[in-house]
Amino acid sequence: QVQLVESGGDSVQPGGSLRLSCTFSGFTYMQPCMGWFRQGPGTDREGVAGMEFSGAKTYAEAVTGRFTISKDHQNRILYLDMNNLKPEDSGIYYCAAEPSLCPLPIRETVRQYRISYWGRGTQVTVSS
Repeated sequence: QVQLVESGGDSVQPGGSLRLSCTFSGFTYMQPCMGWFRQGPGTDREGVAGMEFSGAKTYAEAVTGRFTISKDHQNRILYLDMNNLKPEDSGIYYCAAEPSLCPLPIRETVRQYRISYWGRGTQVTVSS
């Protein structure tokens, strides 16, 4: 059974930093492409960062240069390091995984429906 469990969300001031973690398990036969998505108040869910099994990374334009996605393969943890946080980064951050869709659709929303596995999310609030 596939499980994705996010942690690390918190309330921070603008300019602050956070590290989100996603512990994943259950991918026995096929390694998935993975990524982070977020949904702010009153907005649609959008892609933030994605990572292919090869290590190739994709970032949304709004976070490029500030966020970094990485993976600890041995311990099965996906990370999102977020720096210089802005109020518009606030929202629920979701970890996602899909073995048959690589890379994950970070810069468009049309194919999000093809992502099979989602965590429950962790709340990030950026406010002074």
